[in-house]
Amino acid sequence: MAKSASRASKPRKSDAPSPPKAGAEPASRLIDQRIRDLGGWRGETLARMRALILDADPEMTEEWKWSTPVWSHHGIVCTGEAYTRVVKLTFARGARTPDPKRLFNSSLEGHTRRAIDIREGENVAAGAFKALVKAAVAQNGPPAKARPGASEKRPVKLLSGGNPRIAKADGDAPVQAYIAAMPGWKRDIGRRLDALIVRNVPHVRKAVKWSSPFYGIEGQGWFLGIHTFTHYVKVAFFRGAALRPVPPGASKGKDTRYVDIREGDTLDEAQMARWVKQAAALPGWAP
Repeated sequence: MAKSASRASKPRKSDAPSPPKAGAEPASRLIDQRIRDLGGWRGETLARMRALILDADPEMTEEWKWSTPVWSHHGIVCTGEAYTRVVKLTFARGARTPDPKRLFNSSLEGHTRRAIDIREGENVAAGAFKALVKAAVAQNGPPAKARPGASEKRPVKLLSGGNPRIAKADGDAPVQAYIAAMPGWKRDIGRRLDALIVRNVPHVRKAVKWSSPFYGIEGQGWFLGIHTFTHYVKVAFFRGAALRPVPPGASKGKDTRYVDIREGDTLDEAQMARWVKQAAALPGWAP
């Protein structure tokens, strides 16, 4: 858990390269780039906290404002800033957000915001932090009711086997939309896989192609894909034949190997993490 003592001095701005500028790039790609630019313990810390935020609330939206990562759900939940000595997570309505584990340790005097300063070597408890994120989302409340006649968001169509139909797009948002639409027990598997991949490959690139989430490395292609079937969730390692041990599911292609996860199966996260790290280090698949 991060230290609870408040620091009187304001943290100095990071001496890392300037944050990427917003433009046509999706916010998730800009956040990926920010993590890569930071590198070291700050990049690892920001990547870990980002994964916990997205795991806590699958409907969270990533944005890029003020040259800073922003996470929103019915309004801003928190921002992620990097300074020379701390990674700071500022909660927009932190002053009224319940914090039973006393994670907030900065900006304690204000009437609106609260922050968590994380220094090198410190580790915020995952469970307590995700509970704090959920409490912060609850403070934003539900969205305003739409005016009569206003268009409503249509439910995601499920294709054959219950696979969500999501339009082709780059970034984290379409992947989270896919996971949120996965039926029943499969949704939890999707969330756990996504969080595991982000945790072990902080600079991962995401997209949805052919109604399936894809994970890759910028400039190297795609190393993993996920697809929903009636009785299982299929994880495809596109260079799986080169992994050790080789994933058990065979493919028509010589390179691809599969892992099928069925209801009630125990997900071996340690083995999956080893495969993900190996796969991310290999040249990926470029369709």
